[in-house]
Amino acid sequence: MSSRKNLLGLAVLAYLSQRPMHPYELSKTLREHGDDRSIKFTHGSVYMVVEQLLKAGLIAEQETTREGQRPERTVYGITPDGRAELQAWLRDLVGVPRHEYPAFGSALSLVSALHPDVVVELLRERLERLREERVTTAKLAEGTEPHPLFLVEEVYRLGLLDAEIAFVERFIERIAEWRPMWAGYHEQNS
Repeated sequence: MSSRKNLLGLAVLAYLSQRPMHPYELSKTLREHGDDRSIKFTHGSVYMVVEQLLKAGLIAEQETTREGQRPERTVYGITPDGRAELQAWLRDLVGVPRHEYPAFGSALSLVSALHPDVVVELLRERLERLREERVTTAKLAEGTEPHPLFLVEEVYRLGLLDAEIAFVERFIERIAEWRPMWAGYHEQNS
């Protein structure tokens, strides 16, 4: 692919490196393995990515069948170029840190536009949701089937949740210190 930005393409290559599949089966497998927690996709987007990978020569048609009046069903497999791209792409993502642009970080850079009391209320709501998500994620991260290696993204997500919970708790405390100055600034600029 000309761009390595579409992580769904990476996931499709990874699953096709295990065995050839139809796009619907790929989508179902992604959901069954919980990849929808890490990669945003729909059934339609899986089909679009399959077309892009096919055009790029990273996957190829393996078999086309038809059952009765149903439409043709094409199964795709990874090509040698696709295997090379999968390896290079994963090596790059795992080995090279990058600055990402999460929405929460963007909101924090502009948070002074809100009154500090509103911010504290919103952060407390966020904290509650983060703690709920942490409970769910901790249950997933503790799993061992089929192997803990396949749950490493949940362990990573758990670490991120812990860090964000700690940040939000500290930020709420800091707002109490900054409140007089912040409230005054907000009132002048409202």
